[in-house]
Amino acid sequence: MSNTNQEEVGNLSNAECDFPKYAATTEHTLQLPSGPLAYKAVADWISLRKIHKPVAHLFYTAYIAEPQDCTRPLTFVFNGGPGAASAYLHMGALGPKRVVFGKMGSLPEPPTQVVDNQETWLSFTDLVFIDPVGTGFSRALKEPGANKNADGSKEKSAESEPEENPEFWEIEKDLDALGEFICRFLSKYHRWTSPLFIAGESYGGFRVARMARRLQEKHGVGLCGALLISPAIELDALLDSDYNLAYWVELFPSLVAAAHHHGRTEDLGNDDIQSQGETFANNELVRWLAQGEALPADELALIVGRMSALTGLSATVLERAGGRISATMFSRELLRGERRLCGRYDASVTTVDPFPDRNGYEGPDPTLFSIDRLFTGAINHHLRTNLKVETELDYRLLSMQVNEKWKDKSNRHFFVRQVGAMDDLRYGMSLNEHMKVSITHGRFDLITPYFGSQRLTKLMKLTDEQKSNLTCRNFDGGHMFYSWDESRIEFHAQMRNFYQSALPGDRDA
Repeated sequence: MSNTNQEEVGNLSNAECDFPKYAATTEHTLQLPSGPLAYKAVADWISLRKIHKPVAHLFYTAYIAEPQDCTRPLTFVFNGGPGAASAYLHMGALGPKRVVFGKMGSLPEPPTQVVDNQETWLSFTDLVFIDPVGTGFSRALKEPGANKNADGSKEKSAESEPEENPEFWEIEKDLDALGEFICRFLSKYHRWTSPLFIAGESYGGFRVARMARRLQEKHGVGLCGALLISPAIELDALLDSDYNLAYWVELFPSLVAAAHHHGRTEDLGNDDIQSQGETFANNELVRWLAQGEALPADELALIVGRMSALTGLSATVLERAGGRISATMFSRELLRGERRLCGRYDASVTTVDPFPDRNGYEGPDPTLFSIDRLFTGAINHHLRTNLKVETELDYRLLSMQVNEKWKDKSNRHFFVRQVGAMDDLRYGMSLNEHMKVSITHGRFDLITPYFGSQRLTKLMKLTDEQKSNLTCRNFDGGHMFYSWDESRIEFHAQMRNFYQSALPGDRDA
């Protein structure tokens, strides 16, 4: 590292910024199997404006390969939540440094270890990791005059003062903020003619699908590629209602894959058991869920028996649930006899059930808050020590305040269905017939199951040419399948090929 440079963000005084923070630019060299990779890292804030006044400061970390080349691919990356910072993709898979996981994505013992990432995407694209408002070091500014009396004095009640302006914690405002950020970044760094990509995980995949249309229509930004990683695309399909068949059907193949991983199913290969789970979900399971009590008893008995063999759950559990096995129920029941809980974000990962005598799932999910210590330690060390960021702000890895206050448009009618993004993805692929789309999932993810995206892509009514622009891939692992070493290596190789296919013929990644 050399030539560390610090300056006040955006040439604004700290008073105008509402909190003290300093941008940092550092230079690094990463040793890869292909040879040394020199790059510049910029950790900075870009101000979002309303009528020429700053209303929010979005923090980002950019990695630019040296020597700089505006014809090199540039990828904007964000996570989901809503309320998640970009640290998961940043320190888990894509950035030049990564956190160390245990075998098959398990949680290692403390302390957190950060190492050079041999599978960094910086080897084939420049990277910009964006923390949406309210996450990471990104903050919205308080409304002028908020929490003041008529005479301008501050209200006495500390409890009534909002931490910040929550106007960005809404679907459309969030997309507007990301679009404005991307345009300001392209202008600041003179990258308007670079091959552009966007990548998002989980709810970030929802953002990518929406922005595949929005960036072109509203901002004039054409994309070479859109990457949806463990995406939540149609949000209504994620509701575990008794009357929502899609949820139960889409989840089932992942339950089968997890049961097979734990040795609770027939001794078949991963591909065979995955195919059997999908076939059962589309046929027998649909019949049971759709017909309910009208299903003949002899047919029900056959379905329950087959379902038990595929999931490792007892016929009693299946019949009591009416075939509706939720992620929480499965995570509690599969290894209950061994006093183990499965993770819902990665059902291959388990932990001890602290309350084995209680009926409900009350233990910790080993694949959600349990991993916070890894990413919180990794991102704070990397930004503050390696990249020399100076700020007293807390880095918000996963803000439940943002998540709990997230809103749809306030003027939506009660009868309007839950929002989705598939139509925008289809529209975006027609706006730009050259744009490539990649959808990737982990087989053991019970939160955004792979079969959901697989089903939705079959409903897009794409032409043969459009179908050639869309690829779906599944990996061993869960929501963050890249926590598995083998999956991260395979993911990197396949994405390098994806970028190569998405670039114009005279440009190479």
